Amino acid sequence: MKRIPYILTCCVVAVLSTTSAVAQLYSSADLDKNYDMVLKNPSVQIESTEAINLLYNFKFAEADAEFRWLKYRYPKHPMPHFLMGLSEWWKIVPNTDNETYDKAFLAQMDSTITLAEKLYDDEKNKVEPAFFLAAAYAFKGRLYAERESWTKAAFAGKKSLKYFEVCKGNGDLSPELLFGDGLYNYYAEWVPKEYPLLKPVLALFPKGNKKLGQQQLEKVGNNAFYTRVEARYFLLQIYIMENEYGKAYELAKYMWQTYPNNPYFERYFCRTAFVTGKAAEAEKAAENILTKIDQFMPGYEGVSGRNAAYVLAYYNMQYHRNYELAAKYYQRAIDFSVQTKSLNAGYYVSSLLGLGKIAEMKKNYDEALRYYKLADDRADRKSSQDKEAKKAIENLKKLKREERRKR
Repeated sequence: MKRIPYILTCCVVAVLSTTSAVAQLYSSADLDKNYDMVLKNPSVQIESTEAINLLYNFKFAEADAEFRWLKYRYPKHPMPHFLMGLSEWWKIVPNTDNETYDKAFLAQMDSTITLAEKLYDDEKNKVEPAFFLAAAYAFKGRLYAERESWTKAAFAGKKSLKYFEVCKGNGDLSPELLFGDGLYNYYAEWVPKEYPLLKPVLALFPKGNKKLGQQQLEKVGNNAFYTRVEARYFLLQIYIMENEYGKAYELAKYMWQTYPNNPYFERYFCRTAFVTGKAAEAEKAAENILTKIDQFMPGYEGVSGRNAAYVLAYYNMQYHRNYELAAKYYQRAIDFSVQTKSLNAGYYVSSLLGLGKIAEMKKNYDEALRYYKLADDRADRKSSQDKEAKKAIENLKKLKREERRKR
């Protein structure tokens, strides 16, 4: 899992991780003897901090070089493979429908499991290998859930919980272990309500507690080293689901400022600034996102693009009254939606409605009707967008009849 840097360690890393012939400032072998777990070794935290920051800022090649150094130093330890797997996971995060990185991700997590199982069998202290086993199975479960492979997800979840129980009670890892508790408590209650068909599967698991889970994740987000960013990743989603947009905005802004080239955090910053009425920030973030997409920056693609394009279309339509520019951005939002195969998404339907309104203002009634009908076809039945599309179609037909009478 992961971690956020301490300011001083960043300074030390610049010296300690140098690949030149400069002598080390400490003996890593001697230092390792003082700690029964790699996770508790401050030198590992120092060396991994910069790499982890590079990972979350989507500089994967640079992060990978650092992780491979850890692999060289600890060839039989699961941590380097887990971190390399985490890199693959964050390549998936911007668009979880993209399966390009699945095999590489699963391979690294399987290597983590293999090495952790050997440590688990060989070492008296089972806590650290159990921690990595719990984490690797949990991440595999996350991917399987995204792919709707529910049986595999449930199996991985059961395995994760098994090893998680072994870790519990270890004070040195308590902030990291609370991450698993928090995630489980929240989603064990949330999932059955959102996915009723999964109730029989989840009946095999202990009951959850959403409120407690959120509180636990907040504690992890403030206090943990290895799991801090992952906790905040989930908290952003949870705040949105719980309609706590103010909290979501503050967290998204902080995470984007910390990792300015992370498309996930920048997308959430743009989105939460938009829904909380911070127009200047939302507009600037949306422009930045589209610029980064045009520059082919890692992770910036259609999912973020449709969000950003819609935000700019909305402001140009509603506030700037620049209908030509609004139409341009509505079309970009539609193009990104087609690209990401999300034609039932709200951004797609709202953009069709926006283009319909602009065409209607220009008295291009046939074109407007076409957009409204497309929106009506794609909108969820009885949704506000569906009602808006139907009303627009009805009004437009009435307007066309009146114009024919006048002739």
